[in-house]
Amino acid sequence: MSDQAENLRNQFKNKGPKRTKTIAVISGKGGVGKSNFSLNFSLALSESGKKVLLFDMDIGMGNIDILMGVSSSYSFVDMFEKQLSLREIIKHVPDQLSYISGGTGLSGLFKLDQQKFDFFVNQLNGILPEYDCLIFDMGAGISEENLQFLLTVDEIFIITTPEPTAITDAYSAMKHICAYTKDIPFYLIVNKAHSEKEGIATIERIDHAVRHFLLKDTIKLGSLPEDKNVSKAVKSQVPFLFYSPKSNISKSMREIVKNYRLSTLSQEEKNKEHTPFIFKLRQLISKR
Repeated sequence: MSDQAENLRNQFKNKGPKRTKTIAVISGKGGVGKSNFSLNFSLALSESGKKVLLFDMDIGMGNIDILMGVSSSYSFVDMFEKQLSLREIIKHVPDQLSYISGGTGLSGLFKLDQQKFDFFVNQLNGILPEYDCLIFDMGAGISEENLQFLLTVDEIFIITTPEPTAITDAYSAMKHICAYTKDIPFYLIVNKAHSEKEGIATIERIDHAVRHFLLKDTIKLGSLPEDKNVSKAVKSQVPFLFYSPKSNISKSMREIVKNYRLSTLSQEEKNKEHTPFIFKLRQLISKR
C-alpha cells in the first residue's frame, strides 16, 4: 500500500512543469481584517502578473461578496445541488482575479460523501493548471475541520494585529498546527499597526516566540498600517486597493506582495519535494 501511495504521489509531482501554489489565510481571532487582507492581497498579487483564484471559506459569511459589493449567482453548495461544474460557480472580477463565494464553506465540504468529494477534487484538479495561486480565506480561529484542511495546503498566512489578545490567539493557532506538522511555511503579517515601529516590534515578538517555543522558522512579510481609507472602502464596498490605490495601506500591501514573491524564490526548491495539494486532499477524505 505504501508503494502505491508513493507511486501516486510521484505521478502528481511529475504531471507538468507548472505547480499551482495553495495558500490558506488564517487568524487566531475575528476582527483582525483577515478577509480584507485576503481580498486585497489577491488583487495585488494578480496586479503583479499572477493569476489568482480566491476561495471564501468563512462559513456562511459571504465576506468577499460584501467587501466587493457584488452578489454571486452561485456558491460552493450549488455545485452539488444544481449539478454545476466548478468553473460555473467561479465569479470573475478585473485584474485576473477569480473567486468562489462562501456558501456552506468547510462545513459542507467535510459532510460530502465519497462520490461527491471525488467529484469536487476532480473538478479542482481540472482547473489547477489555469491558476498560479489558490488562496483560501479561512474562518477565524482553528476548528478540527479547518485544521485538517490547513494540513493540505502549501503555505499558511497568519494575520494578526498588535493587540495582545490577537497576538496570543495567532500564536495559539500556530502552536496547534505545529502539533501536527512543522513542514508548512508560516508567513506573518501584522495588520492595523499604528506605526511602522509598532508593526516591526509585533512581528519580531511573534517570530521570536515561534522560533523559541515551537522551534520553527517564520517568514516575515511585513505590516499594514491603520488607515482610515480601509473603513471608507468597506462602506463603499470597494477593495481599498482600488478605492485608494496611492494610500499608505495600498502601498504597504504591494510591498507585502513584493516581499512574498521574493521569499517564494527561496522556497521553490523545498516545495518541489512537498506532497501535492490534491494528493493530500484525497488522503484527508480517505481518513474520515
